[in-house]
Amino acid sequence: MQAKIEGFVPSLQTRFEGCRFAPRCDRAMTICHQQPPAWHVAGRRQVLCHLYTRGEDVTRLNEPPTVSVPVGSVAQTEAEPEPLLQVDALQVHFPIEAGVFKRTVGHVRAVDGVDMTVQNGRTLALVGESGCGKTTVGKSILQLIRPTGGSVRFDGAELTRLSHSELRQRRSDFQIIFQDPYSSMNPRMLIGDIIAEGMKVQSAGDTPDKRRKRVERHLQQVGLSADSVARYPHEFSGGQRQRISIARALAVEPKLIICDEPTSALDVSVQAQILNLLQELQKEIGISYLFITHNMSVVSYIADEIAIMYLGRIVECGTVRDVLRSPQHPYTQALLSAVPTLDPASKREVIRLPGDIPSPSNPPAGCYFHPRCPQSMDICRRRYPRRSPVNGQHYVDCHLYTSDEPNPSGIER
Repeated sequence: MQAKIEGFVPSLQTRFEGCRFAPRCDRAMTICHQQPPAWHVAGRRQVLCHLYTRGEDVTRLNEPPTVSVPVGSVAQTEAEPEPLLQVDALQVHFPIEAGVFKRTVGHVRAVDGVDMTVQNGRTLALVGESGCGKTTVGKSILQLIRPTGGSVRFDGAELTRLSHSELRQRRSDFQIIFQDPYSSMNPRMLIGDIIAEGMKVQSAGDTPDKRRKRVERHLQQVGLSADSVARYPHEFSGGQRQRISIARALAVEPKLIICDEPTSALDVSVQAQILNLLQELQKEIGISYLFITHNMSVVSYIADEIAIMYLGRIVECGTVRDVLRSPQHPYTQALLSAVPTLDPASKREVIRLPGDIPSPSNPPAGCYFHPRCPQSMDICRRRYPRRSPVNGQHYVDCHLYTSDEPNPSGIER
């Protein structure tokens, strides 16, 4: 489990007698609950804490705790079961219209042939730059945006062929947590009604009293007090609204949750609470996640598999252990080189990519990444690379690793 601060942020109406942090501190003493601490000054450092009155070492106390973060939390098995979600050649093209008669003059290829698999009780992380199509993939999987082409099989059912009424009946099986929680909430509804709305539609919970108890339980799970049910969205901060969105998704007990940057608006301590909560739910009920994020530390902690996306296509995929420890695609290598680290021995030389991500309405010929790739070859400008296995479940779409192409970079295949 990731280190976290226990308990919840107290209400601003709370009257404190001792240290305000004492109820959540794992080193609290009796005096902490009785008397506010005084400032302790040591060089350029100042701290309000009773621990320093006991002669504790200032330097040691100010050092952040060491947290061991496992890479890939679920062990791989040789025989993979039938996947919960299977996406094949998914395409989402938006028409570009011009003129008085709104004729279609082109298409924005937001998603241009994506393949991915999510197993029961596992987490797939989808990583890439802003604008590469990650959120569109999530919405099209749930049929919030109808795909232009491809297949989306969920628990044995082809979602692209279901009617609106058939999809409505299955909505409790898959939910989404949006990156912007405020725009996904009705500002005129109370928080309790927002969370219970899905339960009413899906007939979850027999009575209003049972639904209310479930709502309060989910709010407490995500770090909010039960009395939040009688408040409106505008009364909460951005991070608190995101926690409400998570509670709303959990309320209908889905099999799959698509998490679109669910922790980006939260502070570090609350991020740990949410990530641990998601992992606990996965262990208890076997829920699966498609986790869309930019944070590689979150990926290494919560995900089992990872897919790197660039301009509407997956360029590298595999287990978290394989991809993060041995990135093969030049784009993956550039992403990982920019991840900050406190350990000087583990720092990589930052790979700075020239230019910007191309427009999805006019993608480059050949490999989409070749205009920015420091290792591009002539074949990269003429033909899109086929998928090549690296080892086991690790795959990469790159001409550097195709056996029938030259390899001037010297990278091992």
